[in-house]
Amino acid sequence: MSSNEPARGEVDTEDPRGASMMREISKAMMVIYKEQFGRGPEMVWTRGCGPDAILSVLGNTLTPVERTMREMGEEQRLRDIRAMFQKAAEPQFREAVERITGRRVIGFMSGTDVTHDLSSEVFTLEPEIV
Repeated sequence: MSSNEPARGEVDTEDPRGASMMREISKAMMVIYKEQFGRGPEMVWTRGCGPDAILSVLGNTLTPVERTMREMGEEQRLRDIRAMFQKAAEPQFREAVERITGRRVIGFMSGTDVTHDLSSEVFTLEPEIV
């Protein structure tokens, strides 16, 4: 792990747009994962990516049965199931980011690397009118 990565269980708070907003989004991602997937991540960090995008990366989110599926060689089936779960939780993800940022989410992408047990949630925000 590089010195720029958060430790396990640690919430990253370094962001030029405001540490508290990124920390709140990280906490919201942890809550949504726990509620929707039955298990919260052990690591999460969130960063602003330019003026209109936010990235959250979550580690160690797979449930025991999902880890068993991976060990059985069912990676594709696991990816498909996890994609369906993440799609089902999209309204909760969008609502949390919109509530915290005060901006509308116009794009949402979600993915899971089942081999390394990493997930990502990417939000594109409606541009701010200056």
